[in-house]
Amino acid sequence: MTPDDRATPPAAPGAVEVATVGETMVVLCPPSGEPLEHAERVSVSVGGAESNVAGYLARLGHRAAWVSRVGDDPFGRAVVRHVAAAGVDVALVTVDPSAPTGLYVKDPGPTATAVHYYRAGSAASRMDSSVLADTRLAGTCVLHLSGITPALSATCRALVEHAVTDRPLAGALVSFDVNHRARLWSAGEAAPVLRDLADSCDLVFVGQDEADTLWGAADPEAVRHLLPGPQTVVVKDGALGATALCRDAEPVFVPAPRVALVEPVGAGDAFAAGYLTGVLRGLDPVRRLRLGHLVAAQALGSSGDNAPVPGWAWLDRLLGAPVETWSPLDLTVREEV
Repeated sequence: MTPDDRATPPAAPGAVEVATVGETMVVLCPPSGEPLEHAERVSVSVGGAESNVAGYLARLGHRAAWVSRVGDDPFGRAVVRHVAAAGVDVALVTVDPSAPTGLYVKDPGPTATAVHYYRAGSAASRMDSSVLADTRLAGTCVLHLSGITPALSATCRALVEHAVTDRPLAGALVSFDVNHRARLWSAGEAAPVLRDLADSCDLVFVGQDEADTLWGAADPEAVRHLLPGPQTVVVKDGALGATALCRDAEPVFVPAPRVALVEPVGAGDAFAAGYLTGVLRGLDPVRRLRLGHLVAAQALGSSGDNAPVPGWAWLDRLLGAPVETWSPLDLTVREEV
């Protein structure tokens, strides 16, 4: 029985259930959708894929830790305070006195929001494989990584390679969200690296669009053919739904419910957290995918990178709903959760 066939073993009392590793930055955004070049003021928030996942997991009831590095500056302190406020353990975040905290700025447009990164030479880009040697990570059930981190620097790439090949956290399921960021590296440069990393993991999340862009994989079966190594590959296809392709089992597709879209940023992180919660709880593939969709729906309906999660009574009711109830599910008119 492989790590993704069943619930992961329960963490020891006080131990970390899920550790995520990656950069989180301060986010600046003009209010009310105003174009950045005309803005006279901006709102300040915090965003990062891996800390987003940790935040959703914490709100879903798990002991989640975020491993990273920030600058010894007001932005770094804001990042750590924000992530800790979500219930995430930040004891493994290192403060770098000689490098800044990363920053990104949103520029709302009539059809989409552009993002401008200011993260070159950031404190997080100085992370290396030693961050996984901390004894406080012993007993971690799940290690979650993304394809953003190896694009930050040579040492960050070595960190992720070490995590997925050497498996320094003994017994942990290694989860990987491909998360290709074209502004960090081109598809041509990223494709072979991300494929090799993903193929060395136990559980992989990838968008159908990015799989097509990176590898020319036009459907979930093609993605699975390219990634034979993981026990499970989850292919997300936007508003259509998601497919889980588990080794030695038939693919499982679950359609996404209708949602009121406010902003798509962070929805993939929310989906990953929901699915990982299903793994930790020992749910079957259908319920794992449903839980991913339900948590992602909260992110899609929010303007922030992290949104509140529904209560378990509401979640459990929909997780166990018959197919004929789930398929036409419309969360744009749902009751209070």
